[in-house]
Amino acid sequence: MTISGNVCENDWSVSVVTHQVSGGFDCSIQLSHNTPEGVFTHAFTHSSIYSNEREAVLAGLREGIVWVQLKMSKTLSVQPRESSVEPE
Repeated sequence: MTISGNVCENDWSVSVVTHQVSGGFDCSIQLSHNTPEGVFTHAFTHSSIYSNEREAVLAGLREGIVWVQLKMSKTLSVQPRESSVEPE
C-alpha cells in the first residue's frame, strides 16, 4: 500500500507519494509554485527512510513546504539545466 498527501495554498502546491524500500519507506515529493515567468515545478526523493508510511508522508510534506518557502523567499535559487547537446 502507498500513502499520498497534498498540501496547497493559492500560489503553491506540494504532493507526496510513499514507496516501500529496503528498510522501510521513502517518498517522492513534487512541488510547484507560481512565478512571474510561469509555473515552477520540481520533483525529488526524500533522503531519509522511515519505518512506516505515515512518518514518510509527513516528512515529505514538511520537506516540500520548506523547499517552497525557501524558493519563494528567494533564499534558494534553482537554475534550469542547460542542454549538453549542441544544436545541429
